[in-house]
Amino acid sequence: MAVADNEKKRVITSYKNLSPELLEEVKKKYPYGWADHMIRIDRSPTDFFYAIMLETADTNYLIKVDVKVDATPGQIEEEEDKEYYDDEIKGAEEIADGDSDDMD
Repeated sequence: MAVADNEKKRVITSYKNLSPELLEEVKKKYPYGWADHMIRIDRSPTDFFYAIMLETADTNYLIKVDVKVDATPGQIEEEEDKEYYDDEIKGAEEIADGDSDDMD
């Protein structure tokens, strides 16, 4: 008989500390990866972590997963602007410096 949810043990652990058996359970629950299943846990306004959930017969696990953040939204916008405005058209200077007689 399964243990009721309110009677289950609750454990918070890191993905890298999981036993091989629990790693196998994670792979079964998330066969295509857990990127779409992560939840953000806020500890304070400036401290947080991402986790996935795993339920076994007697325990509910909150598993911390490492997430690499490449850039902040402001940095992404700056990069997009830089890419957009720094585009050079090959031959543009030659056209601008060229003879205006060629256009007639």
